[in-house]
Amino acid sequence: MRIYLDNCSYNRPFDEQLAIIVRLEAEAKLYIQELVKEKQLDLVWSSVNEYENNDNPFPEKRERIKAWKDLATVHCTLNETILLNAGELMEQKLRSKDALHIASSIYAACDYFITTDKKILNKNIRGIAVVNPITFVEEYTNEK
Repeated sequence: MRIYLDNCSYNRPFDEQLAIIVRLEAEAKLYIQELVKEKQLDLVWSSVNEYENNDNPFPEKRERIKAWKDLATVHCTLNETILLNAGELMEQKLRSKDALHIASSIYAACDYFITTDKKILNKNIRGIAVVNPITFVEEYTNEK
């Protein structure tokens, strides 16, 4: 199974853990990380992940997130197809970075796009299952 995590997901374990939903999403994301490390999931890393992570103002977070690039089994570089698809996604009032993340995941033939961004989760995106980490873990464990 091939998955794509956007930068919101990568950052979730570093977020303030006071709200129960944030803690649950962080735990689910950590579980997903273990599945990637155990090679039970194929992780896609994109040039959009790279660009957005390079803008992370926290060096420790930036380096820890960057380490996932080496664990990715697929690396997706921006191309004309992704840019065109991102343009179409932006018509759904998605921000450009979000549209590029989603378009990259679709181009890379991912089964799931995993995010904690409510604005993305509330959209009806064709071509890929868009879920939060908790929903992904529920669906993944139910398939086993």
